Amino acid sequence: MSTTAPRVLVLHTGGTIGMVEGPRGYEPDRGSLAALLERLPQLCDPAAPRFTTPAFRSGRRVHYDVVQYETLLDSANLDLRSWARIAGDIGQRMDAYDGFVILHGTDTMAYTASALSFMLEGLIKPVILTGSQIPLVQLRNDGLDNLLGAIGLAAHLAVPEVCIYFHHRLLRGNRASKHDAASLDAFASPNFPPLAEIGIDVTFREELVLAPEPRPFVVHDALSPHVAALRVFPGITPAILENFLRPPLAGLVLETYGSGNFPDQRADLLAPLAAACRRGLVVLNVTQCPRGIVKGQYAAGRALTDIGVLPGGDLTAEAALTKLAYVLGKDLPPEPTRALLVRPLRGEMSV
Repeated sequence: MSTTAPRVLVLHTGGTIGMVEGPRGYEPDRGSLAALLERLPQLCDPAAPRFTTPAFRSGRRVHYDVVQYETLLDSANLDLRSWARIAGDIGQRMDAYDGFVILHGTDTMAYTASALSFMLEGLIKPVILTGSQIPLVQLRNDGLDNLLGAIGLAAHLAVPEVCIYFHHRLLRGNRASKHDAASLDAFASPNFPPLAEIGIDVTFREELVLAPEPRPFVVHDALSPHVAALRVFPGITPAILENFLRPPLAGLVLETYGSGNFPDQRADLLAPLAAACRRGLVVLNVTQCPRGIVKGQYAAGRALTDIGVLPGGDLTAEAALTKLAYVLGKDLPPEPTRALLVRPLRGEMSV
């Protein structure tokens, strides 16, 4: 990393942080974000080159470049192609920057962070997603704090991971979920502590950070689109389950009760799941609870393991779905596929 001004790339994909008020509410607006950043002295020092911050506590400024996508999207409109583009853009510029910040809507930020963690293999530099609950154009907003923090962390911390920075905390991306639509503290990581917290000082838990992978950096953009998630609920019928399990579905995240429990006294519900597993459908069992782990210590959970459903440990629903898409995209034989799904690949689950 440079000893003078580290370089950070900011990819603006859309989201509330860069929106302006339109006739139908907040909406993306091309060009407004860059112009706004230039007017903020915390992000653009008037005495320095364009898009250069004032000096951080380290004594170093950070220079950043802003790449704004031609079509800015509300994150609800992102899909697998969007993830492939973001991953590809980072891959093409990996050697030119010390860190990367992705401006993204909050609704699907945890899905994108999880997906990128698997797609960016051999990562050695920080990739940090951030955004805001209130647009940056508003007088009172959380966007300035989030963006400045993300840029500073991307430039200064040796974190070879995909992360989310929001409301003063740096979270491992594939451990995070959006848990509040009305608070500035929008994201939680129930099963794994923050990697860093910013208060008066920066608390960096370096011991939690993944070691760089001993392999070349590669972008994997072949994700299987034939994955889905199904939340178990009281009264679910065999007909609903059978219809959901039909081809071309290849991978299913089954969101069960508690520690991975399923109605084990219902043979009519277990039968279609067992048949789907026998024909090659990969089913990953995760808990509906924000915090917890699927261990199969109850008979109601063992029933799923006995028919071939894989325990998902403490995977979030977002990480489970994107991990399925990533692993199934490799088109491996059944046993290697199953082996990859039940062990941590990017710190997304506990050993």
